[in-house]
Amino acid sequence: MHDLDLPIEGRCRCGKLRVELSAPPLMTSACHCTGCQRMSASAFSLTAMVPVDGFRVLEGEPVKGGIKGPQLDHYFCPDCLTWMFTRINGFDGFLNIRPTMFDAAVWAEPFIECMTEDKLPWARTGARHSYPGFPSEDDYPRLLREFAESL
Repeated sequence: MHDLDLPIEGRCRCGKLRVELSAPPLMTSACHCTGCQRMSASAFSLTAMVPVDGFRVLEGEPVKGGIKGPQLDHYFCPDCLTWMFTRINGFDGFLNIRPTMFDAAVWAEPFIECMTEDKLPWARTGARHSYPGFPSEDDYPRLLREFAESL
């Protein structure tokens, strides 16, 4: 992983919704679930888990789309419908942002991949850790520590 000068700005495809990160990601991942495949129109979605207090919307008003609760909410640009970020209910300390919205997409490299039970046979991510579902709660402290040490 690489350090970036913070804060860093990201934007949707049309540029009407702009966001800012002022804290580095806690971890990066690729999700192979069929829902992410459909929402991203790709083999997997890329995510950077970021602290909520290190994220803000600079311009525009995101709208809910995709899944709309009760477990999670996906947020999109209302104009171009770019999938911007996801809030997982019950996990108030972080949110998942699409790292490719930033001009310097060095945080897009997945550290873990999850939901590989749904993975398309040809899809490869280069992630250091792979899980058929999601990591266990007990795995997260080690993964977060290892990711932080890799920055």
